[in-house]
Amino acid sequence: MALFPLQANFRGDFVVMLVPVDDGDSMSIVADKVAQHAVGLRVAEKSAAKCVYYDGRELPSAMTVAQSGIAPMDWIEVAYAE
Repeated sequence: MALFPLQANFRGDFVVMLVPVDDGDSMSIVADKVAQHAVGLRVAEKSAAKCVYYDGRELPSAMTVAQSGIAPMDWIEVAYAE
């Protein structure tokens, strides 16, 4: 397990964050880590699931960071599922 930073934005927020994630984290955990810095602060809280987008595609919630091909300092976006 390796810890590394990702650049992240929660859709609807204007802040790009540097969020530490572990390569064993699932996308649902990554989404929660990003959300804790935006939801309830600058983004309204919703009861919907959250999704991670990387390189223009939505990643499965059970996929790990290592499986996704995301590298340190890559940019991801997190959004509520529609």
